[in-house]
Amino acid sequence: MNGLHITGHLKPDTRVRVTPHPDPARPFVSIGIEGAASEISLLASPGSADALRTLAAAAMQAAVALDALTADAAEVTRS
Repeated sequence: MNGLHITGHLKPDTRVRVTPHPDPARPFVSIGIEGAASEISLLASPGSADALRTLAAAAMQAAVALDALTADAAEVTRS
């Protein structure tokens, strides 16, 4: 990844789209993450599929952690 730092908040209505760009000279895939006021695009070129798989695994891990935090917060509220 190149040197850029972006912070954003995912909301329930955040849209994600994957667009392949099959240019014979420079093929790549873009992943767009779109909110109401901003869009982040990740560009992945050939050879970076493992990085995308790692990102997907981290996103799944984050979702599981968020589910657990939400369940814990609900339990505290009921107590």
